Amino acid sequence: MKERRIIISGGGTGGHLYPALAVGLKLREKDPDLQLTFVGSQRNLERNLMDRSGFHFVALKIEGLKGRGLKSLKALALLPFAFLKSLALLVRLKPDLVIGVGGYSSGPVVLLASLLGKPTLILEQNVCPGFTTRLLLRGAKKAVVAFENSLAFFKGKGVFLGNPVRGEFYGIRPKPRTSEIVLLVFGGSQGSHILNEAMTGALPFLRPEKGNLKIFHQTGKADFEWVRSSYIQNGFEEAMVSPYFFEMADYFAKSDIIISRAGATTIAELIASQRAAVLVPFARAAEDHQTKNARELERVGGAQVILEQDLTPQFLAQKILSFLKNKEAISAMEENLKALKTDRPAEKIANLCFELMESKPGEA
Repeated sequence: MKERRIIISGGGTGGHLYPALAVGLKLREKDPDLQLTFVGSQRNLERNLMDRSGFHFVALKIEGLKGRGLKSLKALALLPFAFLKSLALLVRLKPDLVIGVGGYSSGPVVLLASLLGKPTLILEQNVCPGFTTRLLLRGAKKAVVAFENSLAFFKGKGVFLGNPVRGEFYGIRPKPRTSEIVLLVFGGSQGSHILNEAMTGALPFLRPEKGNLKIFHQTGKADFEWVRSSYIQNGFEEAMVSPYFFEMADYFAKSDIIISRAGATTIAELIASQRAAVLVPFARAAEDHQTKNARELERVGGAQVILEQDLTPQFLAQKILSFLKNKEAISAMEENLKALKTDRPAEKIANLCFELMESKPGEA
């Protein structure tokens, strides 16, 4: 049988890479001889994650266009080179399928692939499709969506299969309630200065209940030193503070409440692991997609949402203390997340990939 080749393109943040890796691992599991190439951006975090995965990775020199002011001019100047490198890659690898997993680095590869007559598949992790997805949809064979409410945006090409995450998140078991609650605080792969400020500012209000709180806090590289000092100065020396947690599923499993941004992959990990959350959407996210993601969990009673404009240290502390007094609320939120849980998304997406590779030109 002819050796099959797939390019998985996208990135810019860990939120796009983790679903890509989940699908890639499942594809390789089903066909060990499959040749997989990942294409992404040149961000250090992205390179590090891909190095750890062991997959072949090609980095494009490319940056986002939307909402970046004058920096968009630099991004525009880089685009021709990204298209040329993408074209050379497609000609050399001759892929049987190209998968776009979102993010600006998916654009050149997926667009050129569809123009060259290659079957393309889009994975849209957000409730509402972003600019890149809308641009690529016309040439795509299918688009996998993470939420059933998203199908209306996809003109008959949408397939509701869920957002794949790393397998260990599906193995997380319900956590028994005890006298303490365990908090996991993180603001995405690069950290969130606003969340870091709010959480460290909340520590004086939380100090009387210090004995009933255990805290894990991923700060991002830029804020690590001062955040760690804040915990020590406020008497929370035992809090685990780190720039980045690579084994994030382990920290989800240990946690009762997760305080985080509302990126698509974080949302999917919360659903897969059924962990209650306080979500603070990134206010400047393109087309406000994080707020829309967070509202989906809030709609079913699986999370509470605090907008940036309402986030104060005292308000955040009050939220945390309310869970200490009412642990049943945590269990109820976990149970409510079942309404959004999907079955084996990575496997179903992998099966769809093989179907698309076997279909004849013109077939859906």
